[in-house]
Amino acid sequence: MKRLSFVALLLVSLVLPITASTKAKVEHIHPLNWWAGMQNPTLQILLHGRDIGKMNVEIDNEQKVEVIEVIHPENQNYLILYLDIKDAPAQTFNIKLGKTSIPYELKKRVRTPRESYDASDVVYLLMPDRFSNGRKDNDDFRSMREVEVCNRQVPMARHGGDIAGMEQHLDYLADLGITAIWPTPTLVNDMERESYHGYAITNFYETDPRLGSNEEYRHFIQSAHNHGIKVIQDIVFNHCGSKNFLFTDMPGKDWFNFQGEYVQTSYKTGAVGDVNASAYNRKRTVDGWFVQTMPDFNQRNRLVRDYLIQASVWWVEWAGIDGIRQDTYPYNDFDAMVAWCNRMEMEFPGINIVGEAWINNNVGVAYWQKDSKLAAPRNSQLKTVMDFPLMGLLNYVVDQETDDWDYGYAKLYDYLAQDVVFADVNHLLTFLDNHDTDRFQKTPEMAQDTTRYKHALTLLLTLRGIPQLYYGDEIGMAANKSKGDGALRQDFPGGWAEDTNNAFTPEGRTPLQEWYHQFTRNLLHWRKGCEAVHFGKLTHFCIQNGVYAYARKAGNKTVFVFLNGTNKSQTIDLAPYQELIPENEAIDILTNRHIKVEKQLTFNPREIFVLDFCNN
Repeated sequence: MKRLSFVALLLVSLVLPITASTKAKVEHIHPLNWWAGMQNPTLQILLHGRDIGKMNVEIDNEQKVEVIEVIHPENQNYLILYLDIKDAPAQTFNIKLGKTSIPYELKKRVRTPRESYDASDVVYLLMPDRFSNGRKDNDDFRSMREVEVCNRQVPMARHGGDIAGMEQHLDYLADLGITAIWPTPTLVNDMERESYHGYAITNFYETDPRLGSNEEYRHFIQSAHNHGIKVIQDIVFNHCGSKNFLFTDMPGKDWFNFQGEYVQTSYKTGAVGDVNASAYNRKRTVDGWFVQTMPDFNQRNRLVRDYLIQASVWWVEWAGIDGIRQDTYPYNDFDAMVAWCNRMEMEFPGINIVGEAWINNNVGVAYWQKDSKLAAPRNSQLKTVMDFPLMGLLNYVVDQETDDWDYGYAKLYDYLAQDVVFADVNHLLTFLDNHDTDRFQKTPEMAQDTTRYKHALTLLLTLRGIPQLYYGDEIGMAANKSKGDGALRQDFPGGWAEDTNNAFTPEGRTPLQEWYHQFTRNLLHWRKGCEAVHFGKLTHFCIQNGVYAYARKAGNKTVFVFLNGTNKSQTIDLAPYQELIPENEAIDILTNRHIKVEKQLTFNPREIFVLDFCNN
């Protein structure tokens, strides 16, 4: 039996005389377990229970587990241990609190090679509660704070989608051509209302029981891998739900910004990378709370930082996750996130992390990317950032009449001409919409115009970056924020037994939904095998007669894209493009026709050619 240091025991005795007969009731022990052989040999264990901070603590039956530090937070309902497990083998040792022994397992680490997501993938973002209800028995959890059972008529209520529903439709996603899934957070959100979205976490080690269990989540990931699909976990470090035990029974007020008192953020994320910004504006952005029900963590507190970092390490190791998306990235403490990125790379070499940096200009977004010269000498170590400015452009340039200078695709040309600001254009997450924005098709009337989707999806899947679809894009789902966020997150038709329109099957789709699905599927399956549009060099050309043209070239493989951005027929001279046209004939993958590429190319109004020279 290993007793802790004299100093640690003396600190305990100053709080309350040690009584060996006292029994402890531990409510939480985080992490739930750990692994021998991790690259970082230091393990933080947080214990939470009534008055356990007053108790004598010992480590029993250990093999080479060294106690580094015992911390008694301000709140005596906590104990935090730091252990050195550098040389410790897999084992179970006991944490003894008075007469209570708590077994703690160090598992043997089996390092499984994994490939993270990259520009060869297409990511499918979905909201588990709104995708498919695979189990009815988890729809009624009136023992939780949000007492109302699932009610699909209320946009901000729970609708009953779950992990089982996601797993049951992996065949559909694989057939569509999806190679990576990003579900919004699946951890428990035991809040009083509007808990369906997952971003108000109340326990960082528990899957929300209305979605499933930890084991179901792990099984879903294994099943996804069997379908050739990677899984990206959505993680939230900036804040938690106000019903998280870490907030309702704070270890100390310094665990949260503004000493646990609500001060709203300004939402001015551009201030963080602004060389002219005031200290006040930066602090208000980073330290302010997102909303009152989401307390803002003080990540400058090393205990908080270590707790959050270990939680993400635990899930990747335990569940076999392939990559991460981090919520509200610029609202976090910069240095804490650097430490997190470095730790994830240390434990899982090559893992890709995308950060939500919702800034509407490319310079502001580029600041957050790893190795950005704009942030020097600081380096975020964040590999991938979300290209929000491109999303904004793609949502309106497809509707404009392109001229050679200022409108339509001329704006897109000007934006891509500034790609020099990014450290790595292949590590940009590109998208048309997501769960926080208007859908690309803002109204059912807009969805009737399939040409705008045809243009936008072609651009998304053939330009640089890692493309992401939002569930329902592939069937023309339409919505906008005028009716609130719940309307943007409508149920996928066919995900519930009572649905009459089952868009998961060809027979259940309407003719319009079938057009969207087939166009998306055909383009996705072509893209899966097209190396040129994964990592190929992007070369674009100035607008000619309203036609935007660009090539993607990797080795001897070339794809050339031409988009007529006007509502009239056009003919263009092909001489300006000869430097990248390898042959005089190519396959147009949109029509599967052989196209002569000689002196001129003629377009119908809004016509697109995606010319694949790779297999001629």
